[in-house]
Amino acid sequence: MSVGYPQERLDAKAKVTGRCRFTADLALPGTRIAKYLRSTIAHGKVVGIDVSEALLIAGVEAIFTYADVPKKAFATAGHAFNLDPESRDKADRLLLTDYVRYHGDEIAIVVAIDELAARKALKKIKVTYEEYPVILDHDQALNGQASELHGNSGNIVGEHGYECGDVARAVSEADHCLKGQFRTQMVQHCHMENQVAWAYMDDTDHIIIVSSTQIPHICRCIVSEALDLPISTIQVVKPAVGGGFGNKQDVVLEPMVAFLTQKLEGTPVMIDLSREECLTSTRIRHPFRVDVECAVNEGGQLKALAIDVSSNTGAYASHGHSIAKAAGSKVVPLYPKSAIAYHALTHYSNLPAAGAMRGYGSPQLVFAVECIMEDAARKIAMDSIDFRLKNVARTGDINPLTGKVIESAGIEECLIKGREQFRWEQKKQSHRSYKSGNRRRGLGLACFSYGSGTYPVSVEIAGARMVLNQDGRVSVQVGATEIGQGADTVFAQMAAEQLGIPTSEIRMVSTQDTDTVPFDPGSFASRQTYVASRAVAEAGTLLKKRILSHASDMLEVSTDQLTLSEGVIISPEGTRCLTIGELALDAYYHKTRGGQLTAEVSRKVTANAYSYGCTLVEVEVDIALCQVSILNIQNVHDAGTLINPALAAGQVYGGVGMGISGALSEELLVDPASGWIYNNNLLDYKIATMVDTPDICCAFVETCEPTSAFGNKSLGEPPLISVAPAIRNAILDATGVAINQLPMSPKALFTAFRSEGLI
Repeated sequence: MSVGYPQERLDAKAKVTGRCRFTADLALPGTRIAKYLRSTIAHGKVVGIDVSEALLIAGVEAIFTYADVPKKAFATAGHAFNLDPESRDKADRLLLTDYVRYHGDEIAIVVAIDELAARKALKKIKVTYEEYPVILDHDQALNGQASELHGNSGNIVGEHGYECGDVARAVSEADHCLKGQFRTQMVQHCHMENQVAWAYMDDTDHIIIVSSTQIPHICRCIVSEALDLPISTIQVVKPAVGGGFGNKQDVVLEPMVAFLTQKLEGTPVMIDLSREECLTSTRIRHPFRVDVECAVNEGGQLKALAIDVSSNTGAYASHGHSIAKAAGSKVVPLYPKSAIAYHALTHYSNLPAAGAMRGYGSPQLVFAVECIMEDAARKIAMDSIDFRLKNVARTGDINPLTGKVIESAGIEECLIKGREQFRWEQKKQSHRSYKSGNRRRGLGLACFSYGSGTYPVSVEIAGARMVLNQDGRVSVQVGATEIGQGADTVFAQMAAEQLGIPTSEIRMVSTQDTDTVPFDPGSFASRQTYVASRAVAEAGTLLKKRILSHASDMLEVSTDQLTLSEGVIISPEGTRCLTIGELALDAYYHKTRGGQLTAEVSRKVTANAYSYGCTLVEVEVDIALCQVSILNIQNVHDAGTLINPALAAGQVYGGVGMGISGALSEELLVDPASGWIYNNNLLDYKIATMVDTPDICCAFVETCEPTSAFGNKSLGEPPLISVAPAIRNAILDATGVAINQLPMSPKALFTAFRSEGLI
C-alpha cells in the first residue's frame, strides 16, 4: 500500500471508451499494402535490379528501388532533438539502399492492392549483387583491413571514457585484484504487436501517419527531416500499442509510408511487418564485450572498478554509442564510494541494427559488474549480501560522476528485506548437502541502479491538459505515451489526487495525436511517471483552483473557505454545497459567469532520480543434463513512493520473466561465414513461455524522492537488469563454475562443465 492514496484510488483504472484498437485495425478502406524486398546477402553492393516482370503482376501499383528515393541520410533513434549538432544521432540511413550492410537490408519496396499481390511481385524482382566479406564482431570491424561500412568512420560509431577517483592508486592499495571478460548476446524485444504503420494525405501537403510507436512527437520530427518537409505538415497518431520494450523508440517504417503516400497522391499505404522481419530487420539489443578489473580489500571494501566495453551496433547506428554511454553512467550510483574508470567503444558490423531495448545497456553492463562483484566476495570468503551492504549507496552519498547528492537510495533496505523474506541464511544452511552429486543447489544475488529519464543528456519535458466536461468528469490529455505499461492509469490517479475527485471520474485520452496533444518525447528511459508527474500535478492544481474560483462566484463564499473532495464542493462548516457536475453545468451554461474550465501545463525537469534494487535467486543445476531450474526468485525494488502497487508488481513480474528468458535461452544465432540469421522465427528463437517461467516474488522498499511530484522513481526497465547476473552467481554457488557469457543455455553449460571436468 503506498502512502497517501486511498485503496479506492489504488485499485481504480482509467476508463477507456470502446475496445482497444491497434494501428492495423484503423486502416482506411482501400489501404494499399507495401512489402520490402530485402537483401539475401549481409554485405555487398547491388549492381543490378530488374523489376519489369514484377510490375506485370495483377494488383501491383508501384515499385520503388534505391534509385527512386531521396539520397538524404537521416537518423532513426528516438531521441529528442538536440540543439547541439555534435550531440545528435548519426544520420546514416536511407529509405532504400544499394549498399547492403546486413542480411535483410531494404533495397526495394512493392505497393499492391493486397499482400498476396505484393508477395508475388517480390519473387519476380531480379537482383545481382557484388558480395563482400562479412564483418561480425569487434576484432573484424577494427582490424584495419575491414571495409568501412559508413564513410570514413573506421567502423567506429563513438568512443568515450571517464574516471572517478584514482583507480590506479586504489588498485595498488587493494589486497586483491580480479579480472574477467563477460559477453552478452543478440536478443530481440518480441513485443506482441509487430511493427506496423500506415499513412495517407488529407490535402495537398498534409501527411497523417498512424503508427505503433512509443515516440509520436519524435517520429514526426524524424519524418520531416528524412523527407525534407516542414514539421507542421506531418501528423503522427499513436493508437493502442501492443508493446514495444524500446524497439518502437526507433523510427523504422514511418518515413517510408509517408514517402509512399506522397508518391501515390495521398492513397493510404500500410507496412505491416511479419514476425520474421521484426526479429532481424527492426532493432536488437547491443551485444557487449566487457572487460572488468575489480580491486577489493580483505575486509570487504570495494576499492575500484575498471571497465572496458565494446558495443556492437550492427549495420546502422540507430541509438549507437548512447547505449554504452548511458550504461556507464547508470552503474556509478550503485557503488559511489569506490574509484571507477570506464571506457567504451561502439562499432559497426554486418549484424542487424541494434537499438534501444529495455534497460538501455544496463543489463549488459550490470551482468559484468555484478558477476565480478560475486567473484570478489568469494575471493575474500564474504557473504554476497554482506559484501554488497558494505559498498552500496546510501541516501546523501555523492554521485562521483555528476557531483550531485543522491536524494534517495533504498538499496541497503532492499538487501536487508530481501535477505529476510527470501530466507537467505536458512537456504544457505540447507544447501550444504546439495554441493555434490548430479543435482546441486545454489544462491545468487545481484544489484542494480538505474535513472529516471535522460536528463542532462537530453531535454526532459512533459505536458498535461485537463478539461472539465459538462457532466463533471475531467478529460486528461498527456503527451506521454501509453504502450501497455499502465501509464494512463497512474496519470489518472495523479490527476484525481490533485483535483479531489474520484479516479473513476477521470477520462484519459489514450490516443496521442501530435496535432492536438501536449508535447512530450515519449515512452522510454523509465521516464514517464517521474517526468510527467510534475506537469500532471500542476495542471490538476491549476484546474482545481479554477473550479473553486467558480464555486466561490456561485456560492458567494471566499475561495479559501471552500474545498473539493470526492467530487463535492465543501463549505467552511463542512456541509455539502454542490457537486462538481452541478458546478460544471453552471460554468458552461450560465449566461454571464464562468466558461469552459481548463488547465494546461508544460514543464521541464532538470533532475534525474536513481532507482535501486536487487535480485535473489535459488537454482538447482542438473549437471548431467546441463539444465538450470529456478526454484525461487525475488526482486526487491526501491522505486520511491508507489503510485499503484498492483501495476508496480506487474512491471516486476514481466521484467523478471524477460530477464530469465534472456539469461537462459534467448539468442539470435548468426552464420559466421555469411551473416545470415539462423533463427528469425519464434519456433527456433527460444523465448521463455509461461511453462518455462517460475513463480516470481517481488517486494518494495518505499522511499520518497524529493525531485518527483509524488515521490516516485523509475520502475519500467529496472526489474530485468539484475536477473541474469543473479542466476549466473547462483550457478557458480551451486557448481563452482563461472558462466561468463549469455545465454547460460544447456550448450553453454555443457562447454563450461566439460572444461572444468564436471562431465
